[in-house]
Amino acid sequence: MSDKVLVTGVSGFIASHVAQRLLRQGYSVRGTVRNLAKGEQVKKIFSDTGIDVSKFELVEANLASDIGWKDAVQDCRYIQHIASPLPHEAPREREALVPEARAGAQRVLECGFSAGAERIVLTSSIAAMIGQSGKGPKMTITEDDWSDPDWKPMTSYPISKTRAERSAWAYAKAQGYEDNLTTVCPGVVFGPDTFRNGGASLGVLKAMMIGKFPRSPKMGVPIIDVRDCAAIHVSAMTTKAAGGRRLLATGESLWFKDIAAILRKAYPELSSLPKGEIPNFVIKILSLFDDSLRPLLSDIGTFYTAEAAYVTNLTGVVPRSAQEAILAGAESLIAIGAVRLS
Repeated sequence: MSDKVLVTGVSGFIASHVAQRLLRQGYSVRGTVRNLAKGEQVKKIFSDTGIDVSKFELVEANLASDIGWKDAVQDCRYIQHIASPLPHEAPREREALVPEARAGAQRVLECGFSAGAERIVLTSSIAAMIGQSGKGPKMTITEDDWSDPDWKPMTSYPISKTRAERSAWAYAKAQGYEDNLTTVCPGVVFGPDTFRNGGASLGVLKAMMIGKFPRSPKMGVPIIDVRDCAAIHVSAMTTKAAGGRRLLATGESLWFKDIAAILRKAYPELSSLPKGEIPNFVIKILSLFDDSLRPLLSDIGTFYTAEAAYVTNLTGVVPRSAQEAILAGAESLIAIGAVRLS
């Protein structure tokens, strides 16, 4: 079998960086997209940034349909399943995103392993780990942690990630492919918006920089640069010891107020950047009227760190500093005109 890799959702922020890294390492890449026009935009940017796209092809496939997946996985030695439903506005129905996320993962695993894929790397999230009651003001995330989708504060996106990853592991174990599956659980992903598709991931930085949040929520998160997240995905694909493991793609953790402080130091002209923190009770009250704040309710007041040294040992990837990831994301937002300095 050739060294061809299927990358699902290749027009996405993490997926496009994974595809770029694979192409530069000499792999052939087949990327799935919901529509070819969007994929062609990524392909053009690949070419414009000096990437040889002669080994890059696009196919249409949708997580909500069986159509196209058997052809998509054909002749692929490895699969990077990164696509996942992520609407601009989280639905109020807790389980709304589960059917597409879970069925999509099942389709990719079933078709991929049936076609002879040697390793499938599935992108999950720390959202599938941190949704637990009684976590207190500090929580150290480990590979063995799982969110509880029945916990009342959980919202649609973390529920979908949890149920999809659980389902993937159950399927792999039942079919005897557990050692051929690896899941990657990224923290908050910042870094350069090289392919102009970082809207969702860089949305927090943009909101801070344009003054949407006059104060920061009191929560601390593990941060990863998208370039390091992509490197972990690619290494997980061929590292034998990564089979059957959940890999935390995380670097250092920062409070949101510290993220704001880094931005203020770099861009003193942005007077709209947050100063201070929003009291937890204020967020709880505001969330009754603003659905965009509801996902914060399960995390406010908690500082998350991750035991991720084992991932560096397995993959050789040493994450960049959180500051570098933050500033790279901010620079991209300014460069594409999403944030104006004056």
